[in-house]
Amino acid sequence: MPVLVITGTGTEVGKTVVTAAVAATALAAGRSVAVLKAAQTGVRPDEPGDAAEVARLAGPVTTAEIARYPEPLAPATAARRAGRAPVHPHEVAEAAAKLATEHDLVLVEGAGGLLVRFDAAGGTLADAARLLSAPVLVVAPAGLGTLNTTELTARELRCRGLDLAGIVIGSWPAVPDLAARCNLADLPDVAGAPLLGSVPAGAGGLSPADFRASAPHWLAPRLDGTWDAEAFRVREAPRAS
Repeated sequence: MPVLVITGTGTEVGKTVVTAAVAATALAAGRSVAVLKAAQTGVRPDEPGDAAEVARLAGPVTTAEIARYPEPLAPATAARRAGRAPVHPHEVAEAAAKLATEHDLVLVEGAGGLLVRFDAAGGTLADAARLLSAPVLVVAPAGLGTLNTTELTARELRCRGLDLAGIVIGSWPAVPDLAARCNLADLPDVAGAPLLGSVPAGAGGLSPADFRASAPHWLAPRLDGTWDAEAFRVREAPRAS
């Protein structure tokens, strides 16, 4: 898995923190890691973006950003409003492929969901994943409403012939409600793919040292971690079955 594309079922689902957890866990396993942010929006030129946040939490990763736009909008819209050139899927694929020649693992973090548009032609992160022949990791929220958006994302990936690596819950609450507990069984069912991790709510607020020490316990062995989906379900959802 030299390149792994990471998308969300929407915005604010914990995608950047999950990317950091995957990076930290791979580093702990002795792998060299690069993080590519396809299009950064809503950040000024002098502000750290998502890739920098991944590096702050995860440790010594190579970071790259293709373009950034000041307004917190979809990349195509933000580029148009800023009067700047948009990002195209082939640029994302070329940048990731180059990084893959120098690193064991390249994490390509999208913006928002899978079909958020990069350019006026309708290019998306899914198109970049296809060009790369890369698996896609989907970050989903824990609670009510996640089944619909997760299944839609999984179906779109399969319609495009893309490999859905699995699902990671981006922010698992300290006190999960009934919907969240039931979703531990239902998410892999609707996605047709395994749960590969669950990152606790507030993980991004940990110190970098604590984050790096904890990250392998949040992710499954396929992502170099030790997290066990069935043990987690039994512990967290005993009253949801």
